[in-house]
Amino acid sequence: MSKKSFSYKDSGVDIKAGEELVDSIKDVVKETHNKNVLTNIGGFGALFNADFSSYDEPVLVSSVDGVGTKLIVAFKAGKYDTVGQDLVNHCVNDIAVCGATPLFFLDYFSTGKLEQEVGYNVIKGFSKACKENGVALIGGETAEMPDIYQKGEFDLAGTIVGVVDKSKLIDGSKIQKGDKLIGFKSNGLHTNGYSLARSVLFSEYEINDIPGKLDCSVAEELLKVHKSYLSLITELKLIDGVNGFSHITGGGIIGNTKRVVPDGLSIEMNWDTWERPAIFDLIQETGNVDEEDMRQTFNLGIGLIAVVNPDSLNKLKSVSEKLGEEMFEIGSVK
Repeated sequence: MSKKSFSYKDSGVDIKAGEELVDSIKDVVKETHNKNVLTNIGGFGALFNADFSSYDEPVLVSSVDGVGTKLIVAFKAGKYDTVGQDLVNHCVNDIAVCGATPLFFLDYFSTGKLEQEVGYNVIKGFSKACKENGVALIGGETAEMPDIYQKGEFDLAGTIVGVVDKSKLIDGSKIQKGDKLIGFKSNGLHTNGYSLARSVLFSEYEINDIPGKLDCSVAEELLKVHKSYLSLITELKLIDGVNGFSHITGGGIIGNTKRVVPDGLSIEMNWDTWERPAIFDLIQETGNVDEEDMRQTFNLGIGLIAVVNPDSLNKLKSVSEKLGEEMFEIGSVK
């Protein structure tokens, strides 16, 4: 009796499909490249010829992150071109608040069965956000892993690397008693709190429903792209008296901002100085979510905080108005 013959493709991994995806995205990825990128994707290692001649003491700043369960909303909606943008912008913000200028980004895309159109749209999202932030998409990994992911599911991760002069690092060490917390608007949930948001909203609504509090569907609201604050931070960090930044992600406003406030100081918030976007009221009311839980889970409409000496507020306001960014004095350092 002859034994059954197995192949890698029979086990669920299609090498040819992976190669075809790489070929299909080469032009899209190349659009993000600049003179520092030495090769297009497809090699064993990504090559970036960094020029640090304008820096006295260059410090590399890096971050790695994912999109979390926001991906489940993308699966439900069948919309895949925004989650890549979310990931790039999230990573950009995480190093920008340290004072860094982003240089390059690498992605990791893993799925049970590779679907060409889905993979292309995800990576197109990476490319779009990289171009918008002036970041080179220089490499990545596409992994097909049957039995780990259900049909139609995938996961994403991204790594970003940037640079800042050591003397210009922003680490919160200059923050003092009396500094003001200035908040800037988010574009909805960004990429945090989706496990709670999904539990609440999908217990009451379908993905394409338009609840009375919203002016769009649940899908459209929850898939709004995580905002990049790079342009704003780039201008604000030049102002003397801007002593720290906080990117509001998992852990909420207090949880993230206290990471940059020195020991011996604390944060006093005024939660009524800005109007929360309707999505947060919808979640709280639909799920009867405790206010403290809302504050610890969501950004509540504030995606970036600048910690600023009161004497610098007028300059901050001028820059914010020039960039079309509304600012709110939401608290202070005690």
